[in-house]
Amino acid sequence: MNHPMYLRALRLCTSPHQWARSGLIAITLICIAFVAAPRAAEAQSYRFDNVAISGNQRIEAGTILTYAGIARGQTVTAGELNDAYQRILGSGLFEEVSINPRGNTLEISVTEYPTISKIAFEGNSKIKNEDLSGLIESAPRQVFNPAKAERDAAVIVGAYSESGRSAARVNPKVIRRNDNRVDLVFEIFEGKKIEVQRVSFVGNRAFSDRRLRRVVGSKQAGLFRALVNRDTFVEDRIEFDKQVLADFYSARGYVDFRVTGVNAELARERDTYFITFNIQEGQQFKFGRITTVSELNNVNAAEYQAALNVRPGEIYSPAKVENSIARMERLGVRQGVDFLRVEPRITRNDRNLTLDVEFALVRGPRIFVERIDIEGNTTTLDRVIRRQFDTVEGDPFNPREIRESAERIRALDFFETAEVEAREGSRPDQVVVDVDVEEKSTGSLSFGASYSTSAGIGFAIGFSERNFLGRGQKLSAQIAASADRANYSISFVEPSFLSRDVAFGLDFALVETTDDFALYDTTIGTFRPSLTFPVSENGRLRLQYIAGYKDMRNYTGSSGILAQEVARGGDFESGAGYNYTYDTRRTGLNPNAGVLLSFGQDFYGLGGDREYIQTSARAIAQTRVLNEEVTLRATLEAGALNYLGSDDSRAVDRYSGQIIRGFEPNGIGPTETNGGTVEQLGGNYFAALKLDAEFPLGLPEEYGITGGAFLDIGSIWDVDTAGATGTLASTGFKPRAAAGVSVIWQSPFGPLRFNFSQDLEKQPGDKTQSFDVSIASTF
Repeated sequence: MNHPMYLRALRLCTSPHQWARSGLIAITLICIAFVAAPRAAEAQSYRFDNVAISGNQRIEAGTILTYAGIARGQTVTAGELNDAYQRILGSGLFEEVSINPRGNTLEISVTEYPTISKIAFEGNSKIKNEDLSGLIESAPRQVFNPAKAERDAAVIVGAYSESGRSAARVNPKVIRRNDNRVDLVFEIFEGKKIEVQRVSFVGNRAFSDRRLRRVVGSKQAGLFRALVNRDTFVEDRIEFDKQVLADFYSARGYVDFRVTGVNAELARERDTYFITFNIQEGQQFKFGRITTVSELNNVNAAEYQAALNVRPGEIYSPAKVENSIARMERLGVRQGVDFLRVEPRITRNDRNLTLDVEFALVRGPRIFVERIDIEGNTTTLDRVIRRQFDTVEGDPFNPREIRESAERIRALDFFETAEVEAREGSRPDQVVVDVDVEEKSTGSLSFGASYSTSAGIGFAIGFSERNFLGRGQKLSAQIAASADRANYSISFVEPSFLSRDVAFGLDFALVETTDDFALYDTTIGTFRPSLTFPVSENGRLRLQYIAGYKDMRNYTGSSGILAQEVARGGDFESGAGYNYTYDTRRTGLNPNAGVLLSFGQDFYGLGGDREYIQTSARAIAQTRVLNEEVTLRATLEAGALNYLGSDDSRAVDRYSGQIIRGFEPNGIGPTETNGGTVEQLGGNYFAALKLDAEFPLGLPEEYGITGGAFLDIGSIWDVDTAGATGTLASTGFKPRAAAGVSVIWQSPFGPLRFNFSQDLEKQPGDKTQSFDVSIASTF
């Protein structure tokens, strides 16, 4: 731009006096010619025989020259010099960079970024230093990079935001030291947790706000907000809430449901959020016609139709369709039909609000699984993850089976995240299944205290590991003690014994009591190895061996029967048994109802001192009514002891616990009265029917308090009368009954149930109980 000829021409073109002296055409041509001269100046090139680099202390000159990309003797333009400048500065190693051409020498001057001497965190109390250190990129003895420090500050802010502290701020501060070193300090203002004051819904007609709040992960601030962190606002949780709402409605036949928007409004005081979900429910659909067609010559559609467990008129659910597809494809595997695919073809009938489903049996693409790659597992062994796949290398590729395997991996609860994806393999007809997991802690050490009206104040310490040594095994141990009871237990489970779908378990328990209710002390020890395996889609069978020791001592009562049993001393027992369980909750096909059936028998007499059969049975059915606001549950339980030969039962064998509410433990059943003192003996048989209803009380949901009502009917009966010295009563079947109401509190320490009972039918000698506190049972 400073070329003398260019400046002369520019003055000529812009001076009015020169225009007056010269011809217009000649001057115009000269102006045009010389105005083009700057382009030639801009294309100026340089050639350097030498490169002089200064200012570098740690970085080698050759490294800087490599970033510049200019070799000695190379001809470069001004634009290429600028590119070299940008490359050196973009390396992130230098705070300042300058490039100056001087004759045949290129001078490069740099100022290096300092080295981080140490990293510190100030102002943090909710997140520990070691946890924050694991989040950031910057590290001691690395080159300080301002952009990286800013990213680290944003990551720390994100960590606080996830814990509900959306107002957190982080300022990275640099303290200069000698020798071109700095201390990097993250000044943290944690702020208060921003709570969710209210979660509400707009557009819901079928289900109340109260019911939908139980679905979403965002919770309203409760009474114990210092102990329960679910009421803090986490922005990322909103997307999860939208998905679970869609799943909730879809499982109940609302196929058109969608969330039209979510408003998360910060209160004026900026300390709470109000979250509103705007939804459109649509209409509820049911299954219409359900048919099966086959496009394969060797596949009979009628056989596959018979395998379905869904019927017309049922509420439509994608889970039921998926379950039907799985049953058909498993049938195809048993029949040796490779690459069978079941395509559900759905026809919508808006007039009668039904969905007709036609299951088409078609031939899928001939694609095989080349291999399964597993990454991210540092503790968990590969085989623990691999056994969740029904598919192995070389099998036909089935996308549905891969999805189910992914769900099983997530259900292990060993990983923070578990992603399973399929990609093309070495050939177009092969796929590689990639499994990428991120592990999390699976062990816990617990300390606790408890109180019950029967055992008083108690303390417990326990250890639990759900992924022992990374093998997927479960190991737990517990010591619990109260004023009249000490309980020691160890449990171990190998869920894949001999690499099969068989769970091998070992249980050891020792219980010692000084029971004021029974007037004698007991010692009961049990060792129980077992094998559990599936026998149907919802059925499980457990085979077990039982070795035990039972002792009664220090009897202080007056019963002739109990005194005779205590005098016998301790008994060793040995037996084998089975237990069959049928649980429809495993499939989750009906979100509002479920059935659990259990039946088992233990046969004692394989050695030991006793010979008898113990039989137990249980049936539980539950459903939700009134738009799922009210839960109804019915439980039927029974047990029997049948002694063989000359053996008789003992009190430590007989049923004597609290089988129904309204009566104390060991408070009903056969009794023996001596001198006005009534003592419970327990019985060889028991049966109990419990009817429960749980419902909201209209209190604010953040209190976590709901109501309940119950009616219990049951009896304990039958006892050997040999040795009796007093008057016997209730040895036959005589039902007792009690009714009452309950207050159920979802406390920070677990669900507690406060029962207020009134006996409706009792027998002489029974011990009633009008109030008790227990852990609320779930189904």
